[in-house]
Amino acid sequence: MLMASAVVVWEWLNEHGRWRPYSPAVSHHIEAVIRANPRGGSVVLGQADGKLAPYLIDLQSMQQFRQDTGTLRPVRRSFYDPTSAPGQGVVWEWENDSGSWTPYDMEIGIPIQAARDRQQPWLDLTPIGFCYIIDFTSMSQVNRQTQRRRRIQRRLDVAYPLVSGTLPKSQSWPAAGTGTAGGASSSANVTPTTPQPPCNCQQCLLVMSVKAAATAASTLSPQGRKGKQSPSLGARNGSPRSSSLAAAAGGTRGSASASAPVLSSAGPLSPRAVKAPAASTGTLSRAGLATLSRPALQRIAMAQSRALIASGVPTVPVKNLNGSSPVHPALAGITGILMSAAGLPVCLTRPPKLVLHPPSVSKSDMKPVPGIGTSCRKTSKKQARQGKTPEEVVKKYLQKVRNPPEEDCTICMEKLASPSGYKNAPGQPLVKPDLVGKLTKCGHVYHLHCLVAMYNNGNKDGSLQCPTCKTIYGVKTGTQPPGKMEYHAIPHSLPGHPDCRTIRVIYNIPPGIQGPEHTNPGKPFTARGFPRHCYLPDNEKGRKVLKMLLVAWDRRLIFTVGVSSTTGESDTVIWNEVHHKTEFGSNLTGHGFPDLNYLDNVLAELSAQGITEESIRE
Repeated sequence: MLMASAVVVWEWLNEHGRWRPYSPAVSHHIEAVIRANPRGGSVVLGQADGKLAPYLIDLQSMQQFRQDTGTLRPVRRSFYDPTSAPGQGVVWEWENDSGSWTPYDMEIGIPIQAARDRQQPWLDLTPIGFCYIIDFTSMSQVNRQTQRRRRIQRRLDVAYPLVSGTLPKSQSWPAAGTGTAGGASSSANVTPTTPQPPCNCQQCLLVMSVKAAATAASTLSPQGRKGKQSPSLGARNGSPRSSSLAAAAGGTRGSASASAPVLSSAGPLSPRAVKAPAASTGTLSRAGLATLSRPALQRIAMAQSRALIASGVPTVPVKNLNGSSPVHPALAGITGILMSAAGLPVCLTRPPKLVLHPPSVSKSDMKPVPGIGTSCRKTSKKQARQGKTPEEVVKKYLQKVRNPPEEDCTICMEKLASPSGYKNAPGQPLVKPDLVGKLTKCGHVYHLHCLVAMYNNGNKDGSLQCPTCKTIYGVKTGTQPPGKMEYHAIPHSLPGHPDCRTIRVIYNIPPGIQGPEHTNPGKPFTARGFPRHCYLPDNEKGRKVLKMLLVAWDRRLIFTVGVSSTTGESDTVIWNEVHHKTEFGSNLTGHGFPDLNYLDNVLAELSAQGITEESIRE
């Protein structure tokens, strides 16, 4: 055992089998909770990051729990060299398809920083199982097969928490070394971790026996797993190449478990008593599960569940695929955590998967939507309207008020009996500031001058919208860029609509230059995530929604150019207040089915844009 210091990075396992790091702020928060309560408990992640408000971590079972859905994910506490990227507060990120930045996993970010520290012009990730080259000159990631480039960036953040304690040699870092990235020792020089004792509960004995059988099978068939390894970002942690990467990337890494010696920020700790495992028993430690592939783990889980149910062991359906469980997911999830903490076996069903697209459909299976002749609509550049002045447009929807009421104009907040504070727009005819008018449909009263100023500040398309009740006068149009809308029926059913086919709508808008109706005329705009696929049930109400969406498309109301609420990117194409369903076979993000109220809600949203059944008939 050696005294050592290390930086602690808390990580969670995503659905692709990769360990994703929490931010430094969240890791600091978790460590602070551990210092305050060394015996363990739960950590509310929303206290460190508002975006993680639904999540908490149970330190006994080392599970992340989402309170609104009951979803459980494993977490781990990993240790890295204090001189590596997380110890320096360095975060390497790559630009995804939506234009936002995604941090690399620690297994990739650490060697990137180590190569930069050595002033290398580039870094080949192929030896560690990824088919990419990092080009530091152009700050880009290059796919070796397709030559596609993505931008990368180096960002400084708070360093991860530094802790001290007693470590086995395999969890300590040399002062200097001859490794390939950052002076770390090679994996061949790392002392093996002390074996951990097997768990004796019925659940784990079953898992370990399956694991032992899988290990024996792979020993008899040395080529069994070779063909399944591929140099891609989907590489799993726990494989041999991941272990060598950890050793070659700035220091050997260890992960905390229930029976392993644990580093503590409160001071050195003595290792817990470790019993030597029985020889030749065929059982393996929990840590050995990390070497299994994802399909193998799924097979183990299914066999485990069937055996537990058959033997009468109590089970908890933490997350059912079809949502038919009588137990609320959140209640089932917290019950699973409590049972796990008490040492009771828990049978967890697999969490649902995100299903964005339907099964592949041939062109011959794509049918026209009944009642709609065409299958495609295109829009071109917006044409400037000529003719009427803003004053003439506004007066068309007003009745003159000779004796204004004793109340304020809700646009300028001046008394209606007093002149408006707005001045005439340059080049526009003079409008008397004391003129007051009442809108003909809703009856709200404003200064004429205020309505003209509001009109000049809008789309200037000949329509007017009451700022109080949103009643639309004329035909409202938007600022949607040119593009194409396709639609057809496919022979698959949406969840919640098993008795009908599905209408698939495909929007495609290319990037371009903003026009005079946009916020920044003459400036380029981006178009992320196109083509965008959306879905409706092919029933009477679904076809009605499609017809109204076609009107909204023709009036340029589906999209606009602005600031993305998800990525923060400005001057990009965004949705414009008409919600669409972009998940075909799931509803994990809230943009899928089943959703009993969606069709009624979207009809209300289209009505708010001035699109009604009368619009379809017109």
